[in-house]
Amino acid sequence: MMRGRSEDNQKRRLVTWVVVLMIFGGGLYLYSQNHGSSAIEYGSKSLRKLGSSYWGGDDDADDSSTKAGDYADDGIILKSFPVCDDRHIELIPCLDRHLIYQTRLKLDLSLMEHYERHCPQPERRYNCLIPPPPGYQVPIKWPKSRDEVWKVNIPHTHLATEKSDQNWMVVKGEKISFPGGGTHFHYGADKYIASLARMLKFPNNKLNNRGHVRTVFDVGCGVASFGGYLLSSDIIAMSLAPNDVHQNQIQFALERGIPAYLGVLGTKRLPYPSRSFELAHCSRCRIDWLQRNGILLLELDRVLRPGGYFAYSSPEAYAQDEEDLRIWRKMSALVERMCWKIAAKQNQTVIWVKPLTNDCYMERAPGTEPPLCKSDDDPDAVWGVPMEACITPYSDQQHRARGSGLAPWPARLTTPPPRLADVGYTNEMFEKDMELWQQRVENYWNLLSAKIKPDTIRNIMDMKAHLGSFAAALKDKDVWVMNVVTEIRPNTLKIIYDRGLIGTTHDWCEAFSTYPRTYDLLHAWTVFSDIEMKGCSVEDLLIEMDRILRPKGFIIVRDKRPIVELIKKYLKALHWEAVATADSNQESEQDEDDVVFIIQKKLWLTSESFRSSD
Repeated sequence: MMRGRSEDNQKRRLVTWVVVLMIFGGGLYLYSQNHGSSAIEYGSKSLRKLGSSYWGGDDDADDSSTKAGDYADDGIILKSFPVCDDRHIELIPCLDRHLIYQTRLKLDLSLMEHYERHCPQPERRYNCLIPPPPGYQVPIKWPKSRDEVWKVNIPHTHLATEKSDQNWMVVKGEKISFPGGGTHFHYGADKYIASLARMLKFPNNKLNNRGHVRTVFDVGCGVASFGGYLLSSDIIAMSLAPNDVHQNQIQFALERGIPAYLGVLGTKRLPYPSRSFELAHCSRCRIDWLQRNGILLLELDRVLRPGGYFAYSSPEAYAQDEEDLRIWRKMSALVERMCWKIAAKQNQTVIWVKPLTNDCYMERAPGTEPPLCKSDDDPDAVWGVPMEACITPYSDQQHRARGSGLAPWPARLTTPPPRLADVGYTNEMFEKDMELWQQRVENYWNLLSAKIKPDTIRNIMDMKAHLGSFAAALKDKDVWVMNVVTEIRPNTLKIIYDRGLIGTTHDWCEAFSTYPRTYDLLHAWTVFSDIEMKGCSVEDLLIEMDRILRPKGFIIVRDKRPIVELIKKYLKALHWEAVATADSNQESEQDEDDVVFIIQKKLWLTSESFRSSD
């Protein structure tokens, strides 16, 4: 009798353990679905369902923000957003290889399509805050940052080993230093830059050619030492590289305070208008310029100004073996048909120059390849536009002008450019815009004065740049500005480049092509109003701005009062704090309803728990 009861008890315990294990296993499965490599949480709606358990209490958050349980027009406002898994510390949502694998996109690897933008659908977005790496430190200030960064901020040292013979970077204790070397300039970018100027016989061996060379495009830029050393010559470079096997090169460039952008010469046009750069540069950039009837070289031709240069440092330029010689002959024939001529050739480098007019194009024999682009092709349309293997001829005005007609730097910053009429603006409108933004920027800096020193801010993004007058008003400060023009017309980006500034095209309903923690200040002038009109999510944009803003960085929102009030409700959730709020009705009549709201992002770190490190 006792034995039977014991067996029954054992059976009951066994059943109980089976049930417990099934519940535990089910819990693990659900947890993995929400916390796996794909995301912490999907969709903005799910954020409203979460409690405040991710950070628990946050007593140091801004008191003016809404506490958990308060309501906005669209539902409950949370005390906190979820935090992304540590594996997503360097997440770039539209350049995420995991997304490509998971969605099984059919991409042509030979055309570099896997390095182009592929954004997640709303239901697959990572709606969580990107944590900084363990031990993260506020970046070293410019100009010191050109030569050294904190290793803990970008804990990737493989390039130091891989490129040790080329002096890209060297690990020194807690820092990574940058001696200024590159693939074809081991002895320093400064000496290499001077050699290019000597080859072109520019005055005083200065590559800026007395202000006539201002904007440069460095394709396959490495860690952007070429662009970094150009800055002292009043030249600003758009340094471009893909998120490839050297995937952190652009991250290093931006951490150093050097203008840079993640992108690739693949199947889509570069996000820059025609006639943007005086000089393009490729130092062993490993690009097959002959592929697809020279389509990549023709894209470079599109963004070069009349009389612009292409400096090419590569083995083919000095033809050491049979294969190099074959490539050199084919490339020489291609550029000759494109009407480029050799301006200089020395050692490992050749510099070609574009024609000033359409004359050479018109004199080519009928049927010559590559053809001229069709007359209805808009050379300034770039957002998602496929490349074409054709030559972009100059407009009648540019042909008659025999060049770009731009003033030398720095006069070009404030001189109305010849293409101003293309976007429907007059010289008077241009000058008024400059005056308005000069006043606005002075007011911004007055509001920021208690929080910043002269070296606090280096990397700035103007999220809706218009004519670039916000950036122009910062000309006396030691900063650079990524001017972003939205894909909505008018396309004013060419005016920004004509002023000697740089920028890109973007749609703020998507994530920007940069690493997390790369900008010190974001300027959002009516950006939130714009995306609301498009039906996009304000929450998604706030999370994206948090991703690209450095800890301790600032946001200047200039928008309608209801928008500003809505943003205030998210401060605690984002670990942001209000710095200043001001009405803008004193600046101009058109600002009557605008409010200026300045925010600072807190520095918070995470290991097993989340804590504020203010």
